[in-house]
Amino acid sequence: MLMKIVSGCQTGADIAGIDAAMACGFPYDGWIPKGRRTEAGPLDARYQVQEMPTDGYPKRTKQNIIDSDGTVIFVHGKLSGGSSLTKKIAVDRKKPYLYLDMNKYSVDAAADDLLLWVDKNQIEVLNVAGRSASKDKEIYAVVFEVMKKALTCFK
Repeated sequence: MLMKIVSGCQTGADIAGIDAAMACGFPYDGWIPKGRRTEAGPLDARYQVQEMPTDGYPKRTKQNIIDSDGTVIFVHGKLSGGSSLTKKIAVDRKKPYLYLDMNKYSVDAAADDLLLWVDKNQIEVLNVAGRSASKDKEIYAVVFEVMKKALTCFK
């Protein structure tokens, strides 16, 4: 059963996962680069997450994958950039991942598939990853709704 959400807290998909957890009163955590670095500046202090000793994104991505039982990657379209790296690290670490192309899913269908995948893979700690806001202006709203819908099933 799902017990906690983790993410790298980047703008877009990452922070939407944390915001949905907070909105649902669901436990969350995660690793963020040194200086609480995001593409929009330092992450607000209200987010209680751990700071890496380095300021790069790949190391925090890897740490969030290590600390989770599986990763969901939200994008509109094909994997690229950091989302592609997330998949590669998950595969290298032999951790399950779910790639959700939100061009092909409704919010309800994505939440349903996510819940089935979490159950099938016995995910207790879920890493939420995907496109940043600078690469996809709509990803935050869609991920927030999917995650909020999914997390209400665990209350």
